[in-house]
Amino acid sequence: MSIPKPGQATQCVTDVLNNLAQTSELLAAVAERMDATALKEAEHRDSMAAAGTHLGNLHGLPFVVKDIIDVAGVSTRSGSLTRKYMPPCEKDAPVVAALRGAGAIPVAKANTVEFAIGGWGTNLTIGTPRNPWDLETHRNPGGSSSGTGVLVGAGVAAAGLGTDTGGSVRLPAAFCGCVGLKTSIGLVSRTGVTPLSETLDTVGPLTSSVELAAQMLAVMQGPDLDDPTTLGSFGKCPLAELEKGISGMRLGRIKTEAMTYLSADMHDAFEAALDQLRAAGATVSECELPMAFDEYQQLGGLISATEAYATYANLVDDPSAPLADPIRKRMARGRDVSAAERVRIERNRARSIDDFEAVIDRFDAIVLPTTPFTAIPIADIDEDDMTYGSHTRFANFLELAGLSVPMGLSPAGLPTSLQIVVRRFDDPLALRIGKAFEDIRGDFPLPKWIGNRAAGGNAELPQAASFSN
Repeated sequence: MSIPKPGQATQCVTDVLNNLAQTSELLAAVAERMDATALKEAEHRDSMAAAGTHLGNLHGLPFVVKDIIDVAGVSTRSGSLTRKYMPPCEKDAPVVAALRGAGAIPVAKANTVEFAIGGWGTNLTIGTPRNPWDLETHRNPGGSSSGTGVLVGAGVAAAGLGTDTGGSVRLPAAFCGCVGLKTSIGLVSRTGVTPLSETLDTVGPLTSSVELAAQMLAVMQGPDLDDPTTLGSFGKCPLAELEKGISGMRLGRIKTEAMTYLSADMHDAFEAALDQLRAAGATVSECELPMAFDEYQQLGGLISATEAYATYANLVDDPSAPLADPIRKRMARGRDVSAAERVRIERNRARSIDDFEAVIDRFDAIVLPTTPFTAIPIADIDEDDMTYGSHTRFANFLELAGLSVPMGLSPAGLPTSLQIVVRRFDDPLALRIGKAFEDIRGDFPLPKWIGNRAAGGNAELPQAASFSN
């Protein structure tokens, strides 16, 4: 889906709202719809267009918002029954306000893992969204931005917002077959976002294409006085060199033996993607990270656990609070981390960031599969198993940016995904590489039950009742 033409905002929003209505029961990805306000806003945009008023760069683009990000007039419940009675927000989070100011229109809040702490995408209290690529078996959607990934991956909407603390934008993008950008910390405001880890939290787009992600980032990035991490940072324009290709670029591929949990299907898809990157003119060489993936996973998890517990200790320590057991357990890990251990972790992190410079200095970017395997059945998930995020956590720990782009489908018909990791604030470079890969890869399909229709188009979706849940 491209940005709607002037005068087409109402039709485009109507189409997406119809998509949401027709798939609501099937996908279980929507926390709250905003039909009335979205249509009113779209009609206003079309009136502006008719009057010849200057339109924003995202004029009429419908987007969904992860339900930990504030939208004026809608409650932020963060996927948790503990926030069931939250009042409506008085104002938009700055990132939503920026998109709205450019003409984009929020149409729904999307379901999320409770308090955004989990990468499988499961929510044991309000329900787990269905991965749209398998209607026979309920598979994990990836988390914690599960609802956004499902809705964009299904083609119900072309764009949405998520957050990424250890992979929570890239994982649902990978498992559900869409584009997801983990932005550099300090590039996009986090004000108005339910916190998980102040050290690691970032906000990023999930979209149907790399170009649309770049268009959204161009609007989203910028300083916010209420988020000190953004002060003094000036993001490069993500659109300026998007189409320049990757001829002559140096890409570092993670050694196969370092990716402990890599499945055969994902290995084959990755090797094919590397061939496509070479065909686009890049040089690909092996590289090795200073630490093993499991070490980044463990240390990053302890950072998020300690900061989550500091924020939500009252809920974690209250057995009557309706937190799901896996969420309580993950946060409670932070209770047992001593001040001395936390200091050691931060010192280790500082050294690791310096050590990584010696690796990335040889390359423009590092590439690897976003996930070690494709989506698995919900029934097979062990909530204590964190292997899903073994390829993503290091980017948050080392303050990097990362882009997830679909590579293709596995023999079982499930999405595989390429991750492009770059230095902090080099987000436009990741998008440029992703766009070049996308161009040579060709069109990525929507799930078969939808057919080859464009997201937000006029073609009707099948009724949810005709499919098995």
